[in-house]
Amino acid sequence: MISAGPFPLMALVALAALAVAWGLARGVTADAGGLRSRVGAIVLDAFLCGLLAARLVHVLWHLPDYLADPVSIIRLGDGGFSITAGIVVAALYALWKTRHPVPRKPVLLGLVAGAAFWLIGGMVLFAVQRSTVSMPVAVLADLQGAPVPLDRYKGRPLVLNLWATWCGPCRREMPVLVQAQQAHPAVNFVFANQGEVAQEVLDYLHAEQMSPANVLLDAESEVMRQTGARALPTTLFFDANGRLVRAHMGELSRATLEARVREIQ
Repeated sequence: MISAGPFPLMALVALAALAVAWGLARGVTADAGGLRSRVGAIVLDAFLCGLLAARLVHVLWHLPDYLADPVSIIRLGDGGFSITAGIVVAALYALWKTRHPVPRKPVLLGLVAGAAFWLIGGMVLFAVQRSTVSMPVAVLADLQGAPVPLDRYKGRPLVLNLWATWCGPCRREMPVLVQAQQAHPAVNFVFANQGEVAQEVLDYLHAEQMSPANVLLDAESEVMRQTGARALPTTLFFDANGRLVRAHMGELSRATLEARVREIQ
């Protein structure tokens, strides 16, 4: 799992891309009459407008899923952005703000460089992640103590959720995952509890009146070690061939989960 402490590296790549766009736009602008500051401000504003538009379009596209949990609309860490909408809105904003008298070329040059940095950085990170995170090879235990090798779930798309009962975001997203498990019988959902004993898990499920299938115990957190996960919850999405398609650190919304499940199918 690629992260820097608690932060997904894609978020850091996005910030680095913004810094590239802002720095390049200012760097190629003549320092006369405060033009550099104005060019830099337009780049920042274009980025924020693009980010907002990307989120809004994604939410509108998946509105029924978000209406089931309206708070998830503002939970940006969950992911879910329309990249095309963001780029279009950022470009239109930049064109409008540079119609006069701010020079247009430095702003557009900075935005193009930032977008290229973000795209290439994302592709590199995904390639590294896919090459380093594979289907865990571990034998866990079910709630009755019987051994369950994860190899059992090969051959079908797999959603592997790493969680614990003490983890607030894990508890909040669990009902969404259980509903998805029921709605997608062609996909294996495995809930690998990290470091707890069966009674703790059973007490939690009983209190919440949930009975998901494939709840397993990973007493030594072996799956976290093998995948490099740094925080809970972490959810890994594998296709039917056991290849990693997506990795999500943090709480999942219904909309993002549905989008990821469609990808692996």
